[in-house]
Amino acid sequence: MTDGLILYVPGSVMILALLIKAPTLRRGWDQPLMRAVCAVLFAGCLVMFLAAPPTIAAVNRLTGITNFSAPLVYGALTAFSGSCVVLVLHWSGGPPAVVRRATRVTVAVFGAVTLLIVLLFVQGEAPVERLRDLDTYYANTPWVREMIVCYLLAHTAASSVMTVLCWKWLRRVGPSLRRLRPLRTGLALIVLGGVLDLCYLVSKWAAVGARWAGRDWDALSTYVAPPFAAAAALMVGSGFIVPLVGGSPAWRDYSRYRTLRPLWKELRGFASPSVMTVPLTWWSPIGIRLIHRESVIDDGILALGCWFDPGVRLAAYEAARAEGIGEPQASVVADAAMLAAAVRRRAAADLAGCVGEHREPADRGPDDPHRLDSRPLAELAREFSSSPIVAAVRRAPAEPEPDPRARESRNAPG
Repeated sequence: MTDGLILYVPGSVMILALLIKAPTLRRGWDQPLMRAVCAVLFAGCLVMFLAAPPTIAAVNRLTGITNFSAPLVYGALTAFSGSCVVLVLHWSGGPPAVVRRATRVTVAVFGAVTLLIVLLFVQGEAPVERLRDLDTYYANTPWVREMIVCYLLAHTAASSVMTVLCWKWLRRVGPSLRRLRPLRTGLALIVLGGVLDLCYLVSKWAAVGARWAGRDWDALSTYVAPPFAAAAALMVGSGFIVPLVGGSPAWRDYSRYRTLRPLWKELRGFASPSVMTVPLTWWSPIGIRLIHRESVIDDGILALGCWFDPGVRLAAYEAARAEGIGEPQASVVADAAMLAAAVRRRAAADLAGCVGEHREPADRGPDDPHRLDSRPLAELAREFSSSPIVAAVRRAPAEPEPDPRARESRNAPG
């Protein structure tokens, strides 16, 4: 069992991904993209489990045919290669007629290669069971040699096409668009997987070519290539899954929930007890957790409203604009700076024992844009935690402003 662990682990991860996405895939089964995703994950799992030495020995023993696993593994690998190309075709989009025609051609070509692999195995002779080095052991055997070349050529072509297409697509996707980050991450993982797969293929071709030249480089095929194959399958499978998961409502909620944490952490001490005592368990849905976190932040902002200083906001806005930041983002930076100053002053007042004072709310300019929905609130949280302008405001010394009525009593004569 430990002999095949390097292949069983990525295969298990791909099965887990298939199970997680099963409800979505079932609902969208009428969509070609979803069917292509299922084909990639299923074929990838099949390859990882069938190619493990313990599985190869078990299949050979159960069928009673020596090296029966060879066409099985090579055929599954060819099917996986073709399904990856089909998925990239559907994923990248284009005119439906063109995509359908390209899909039919791809399926026909790789299906023919799979059938040819079986026919060549039947025609050839491989009487000695080889669990790990069949490629090099039979590299000079008639018909079996052609079978090995056939699967290597098909896999090389598919891996090269997939890697080049995804690399070109990755270069076209703008890195500044947050909504496209799951897509960029997925494409980057696929490209990385493609590079690892090409390393696997280089090892295989080098070992087989060395056999043709009368040399012994079998270690490249037996020991170097399998880790590359396992890592490549894991990266490619993850690359296809990340955009689907990253674009889901649950993932978007989790992303916003995580982004709001710095702001929530600063403001939760000012929220009313009725908001803070809402019971949440570790199994509470992420949507409920997000609503609760937004409510705590909104309540904290309301509690700090009378501590807002429009002068801080104006200074931060001008500093942001001077740094070349656009007007919408500069406005968010200014609001975050004003909020940070309010937090700092309120904390100083708490230490000085001035809590309970009632000041007239300062002019906050336009109506708060941060209580409309979670997206502006997330932008506020992002600038609150990362903007150097806000950080400078937070580091500035603060002195609490006493109650105006107390100040009048101290200044009164006598």
